Amino acid sequence: MKITHSETRASIVPSSDYFTGQVRQDPLNAAEAPGRVRSISVTFEPGARTAWHTHPLGQTLVITSGSGLVQTWGGPIRRVGAGDVVWFPAGEKHWHGAGPTTAMTHIAIQEELDGRTADWLEKVSHEQYGGEIQER
Repeated sequence: MKITHSETRASIVPSSDYFTGQVRQDPLNAAEAPGRVRSISVTFEPGARTAWHTHPLGQTLVITSGSGLVQTWGGPIRRVGAGDVVWFPAGEKHWHGAGPTTAMTHIAIQEELDGRTADWLEKVSHEQYGGEIQER
């Protein structure tokens, strides 16, 4: 067993190369080999979001507070809220973040493959982010 106390895990402001707006990441877990699961709590202020990206082994998001948006390439923008769980299969191009007027926090869970958990692509444009939202 290994316990990692909260005060030993510093918050991170991620690179603006991969995020738009104010975002904070709070690392939760990075499994030791042979495990490869990594998890992080991510808080997005209103309007903040990831760039388009994929995950080599997929990603699960557990929305813990607030209301946000998710979208897969070519699909509708979908609203998500606290208690919702989102699964993106391996290689599926997507983005996620806060709503235009609401903050959102989620726990992101993904596995590492060959030293990476994500492949980052272009930023989500203001036009893409401002598209029509498909409600629940």
